[in-house]
Amino acid sequence: VQLQASGGGLVQAGGSLRLSCATSRRTASNNGMGWFRQAPGKEREFVAAISWNSGDRYYADSVKGRFAISRDKSTVYLQMNDLKPEDAATYYCAQARSAYATTTRSLYHYWGQGTLVTVSS
Repeated sequence: VQLQASGGGLVQAGGSLRLSCATSRRTASNNGMGWFRQAPGKEREFVAAISWNSGDRYYADSVKGRFAISRDKSTVYLQMNDLKPEDAATYYCAQARSAYATTTRSLYHYWGQGTLVTVSS
């Protein structure tokens, strides 16, 4: 299973970025998907998750109202608006073991390589 994350970059505070995660459609279309992030010196933390049919979406409190997760048949997206310096991190997409959206890191079994988001103040 391959997950290829892209879309990171340098943005000013208040700006927007859209991350993409290309999946192996055959294996990921029936699975929940998620985005996590890890800043230097910190634990990897949950950001957003979406169920296989997009019926359920969960967000970390820190990004609610600013980030939006979506998916089509082969790609998962994370639209990030009103970015803040504290959003700076490497963002990872992941495939859940089940069809459901989950905030629990241990319930994800495949991970992409990460894409770096830098936010200047």
